Amino acid sequence: MQIPRPTDADKERFRALVEHLPEVEVKPMFGNLGAFVHGNMFAGLLGSDVGLRLQDPTSQAELAATEGTGPFGPAERPMGGYLSLPTAWDDERAEAWVRRAYDEVAALPAKEPKASKPRRLRAPRG
Repeated sequence: MQIPRPTDADKERFRALVEHLPEVEVKPMFGNLGAFVHGNMFAGLLGSDVGLRLQDPTSQAELAATEGTGPFGPAERPMGGYLSLPTAWDDERAEAWVRRAYDEVAALPAKEPKASKPRRLRAPRG
């Protein structure tokens, strides 16, 4: 599976779309970026594509009906529940949808961090 890589300009644009929102954490993911609120991902960057997680079926349907919107993720395995924003959109229009995704996902219960697995100690060689 080929995973597209973003340019520095793609990363900069993505950060500008999400970092001004409260309590957002941007993390690297498979050479790309994900934006999280309370441990839940609400936006992602894959190559130059920005994908959003919309919880409200009305929001999903509205964005899905917009020309230029499509599945988000690698072509072989798109991410369920995420849609990519049209690449032709300016930042102002994209920011409105990023805010909508943020608001919907921020309303979810906070995701508890996974407990780390205990390390197995190796027996000394002898």
